[in-house]
Amino acid sequence: MNDKISINKTVKPLVEKLLDTADQLNVGVHTTDGGAKIIDAGINYNGCLESGRLITEICMGGLGKVDLTMSSNTPNWPLTINVHSTDPVVSCLASQYAGWNLSFVKEEDNFNALGSGPCRALALKEDLFDDLNYSDKFYSTVVVLEVDRNPPQEIIDKITNDCGVSEKNLTIILTPTRSLSGSVQVVGRVLEVGMHKLHEIGFPLDKVVDGFGSAPVPPPAPDFLIGMGRTNDAILYGGTVHLFVDVPDDEAFELAKRLPSSTSSDYGKPFADIFKEYKYDFYKIDKLLFSPAKVIVSTIKTGKTFVEGSTNIDLVEKSFNKWEKY
Repeated sequence: MNDKISINKTVKPLVEKLLDTADQLNVGVHTTDGGAKIIDAGINYNGCLESGRLITEICMGGLGKVDLTMSSNTPNWPLTINVHSTDPVVSCLASQYAGWNLSFVKEEDNFNALGSGPCRALALKEDLFDDLNYSDKFYSTVVVLEVDRNPPQEIIDKITNDCGVSEKNLTIILTPTRSLSGSVQVVGRVLEVGMHKLHEIGFPLDKVVDGFGSAPVPPPAPDFLIGMGRTNDAILYGGTVHLFVDVPDDEAFELAKRLPSSTSSDYGKPFADIFKEYKYDFYKIDKLLFSPAKVIVSTIKTGKTFVEGSTNIDLVEKSFNKWEKY
């Protein structure tokens, strides 16, 4: 982990590219009265696969490389996202993870969102940063919200105040989960999901050297719940992560054994069905479920590699073919 890197600085060229190519990428841009740029990547504009790919790199603070390829791992759904970072702790946990609660209650008009992106390292509003030992300072920032409406001014004010930036130096990217951009950027969290579980089970973050992940990209969904189900299933049942760590063989093996989604008691059903069974209470779902299906751990100390878990093509098929609303 490199605490000298400013992820808000490294991400700036990517944000500028998204703004400059908005027309080509079929995303909308409008400016608030205070000067913030709001990018619509799936609400009133369709967005595209490339906008989703670029937004994924933005979510990672400019420290990740993302590409879209065709793979035979899921024969009927060959479109695959590949994600790599040489600093997965900062790019995934300090930036990409959607951990900042940005909610506002105003009579009956509630706005609920979890903020993702390098803004989190400026605001430092999450306990996670106590473990990361990373913070950032920069004059501009960007936040990604998986929502289907513009945030109210109160949320914009909260972001600028907590991040210490002026409104004219803030960019907000909106990516509904059911959209093309949203599907790509959510599944693009395959490495981040593995890193988050790694942290949850207590593996030392400073021993993670490098990381790569891939998962199939589902088609856009007719509604939020199906979209959320498909994108989660892409990772839980179709995702693979390869981590390179600097630990002895026994610790690498233990990590590989504990990471796959199949270690969860909730494993084995499409995510939307699990969510429905828990009466749509996200926090009742077993936390161990949120991880890639297959995990490969290589230790640079000895060169040994340990492989645990496996992809479940049948469940990917069942999920991606689901189109009736719940």
